[in-house]
Amino acid sequence: MATDDNKKYKVIDLFCGCGGLSHGFLDAGYDVVIGVDHDEAALKTYSKNHKDSIALKSDLFNEESIYEIRNKYVDKTGSNEVDLIIGGPPCQGFSLTGSRDIGDSRNTLYLAVVKSVREFRPKAFLIENVPGMATLYKGAVKEQIINTFEDMGYRVTVTPKPLIAADYGVPQVRKRMFFVGIREDIVEKIGYKFTFPEVTHMPINYVSCKEALSDLQDREHELGQEEDVYTRKPESDYQKIMRKNTKQLYNHVATKHTELVKNTIALVPDGGNHKDLPEGVGGSRKFNEAWTRYSANKPSRTIDTGHRNHFHYKYNRVPTIRENARLQSFPDDFVFLGTKTQQNRQVGNAVPPMLAYNIAKKLMEYLNIGDNNEK
Repeated sequence: MATDDNKKYKVIDLFCGCGGLSHGFLDAGYDVVIGVDHDEAALKTYSKNHKDSIALKSDLFNEESIYEIRNKYVDKTGSNEVDLIIGGPPCQGFSLTGSRDIGDSRNTLYLAVVKSVREFRPKAFLIENVPGMATLYKGAVKEQIINTFEDMGYRVTVTPKPLIAADYGVPQVRKRMFFVGIREDIVEKIGYKFTFPEVTHMPINYVSCKEALSDLQDREHELGQEEDVYTRKPESDYQKIMRKNTKQLYNHVATKHTELVKNTIALVPDGGNHKDLPEGVGGSRKFNEAWTRYSANKPSRTIDTGHRNHFHYKYNRVPTIRENARLQSFPDDFVFLGTKTQQNRQVGNAVPPMLAYNIAKKLMEYLNIGDNNEK
């Protein structure tokens, strides 16, 4: 809750996808006014699950998108004041033109964040990206991002090493880096720079795949349906958290495999991969992640946007959308729309809401201090 009991910090989420970042910030007590993306299926999911937020389809490559965002924002809030801009723009095609300039036209996706921050002058911003961003061009891209925003009057903090989602209660070893910038006038009121939240979980008490998924139907003999009911009681605290806001079970539909595929999966032990298969079996896929079975007593590997390479820790099939959503920390009342391919992409591209929540709560402490010091 923000300093004023009647006020919540207002947020614009760029490159929102289905809304993992938004969901975490909403849970932390923010008002996410708009989520912006160009993926229509992801926006339908976003709108379904964030009914008080605007799901805006806009091409952030387009110069006009900033004005469209502003108009929607003012219509919804009656104000030009934005407290926070968040987003996870992709870094593909990043070019370097100078040590202090991120404004090259080829960097359009990051440029959308830069332009939005320059246009709205929010109190703070947050950017999420893959760990490789930190070392791209020997770290020059990271420095260029920091320099660009510092020249705009923001004090920027970057994760000293990628944050691991499992450290914050997510049953997944997903690594991501974050940039957080706070406007200099607010930093001066606070008296110190932003620091990222302390971890809440250690490897000894990481949430495991079994703790995340064991209450869900096996789906070995029937595929299931998009809307169903639970047939088992929750068996862990994590499962209770996931189920607390719904009596229905959504998106728990299995993929139909051939007998050959099921028999091949059956040969992979707990936590194993293609290296554990007998000679001549599974030879069509032998890259690093191929034929990987999750470990029952560990968090999962990073959930990707496909569904062909990772398998359930116990059953001889790929995880359902709901299972992957659980491993991403999406609660069970979060419903994914679109084709199965689109749903897999939405889940895999998302920031785990539980990780976003922890960062959002920490950032709110700073914004509250800044507001209190104004009075």
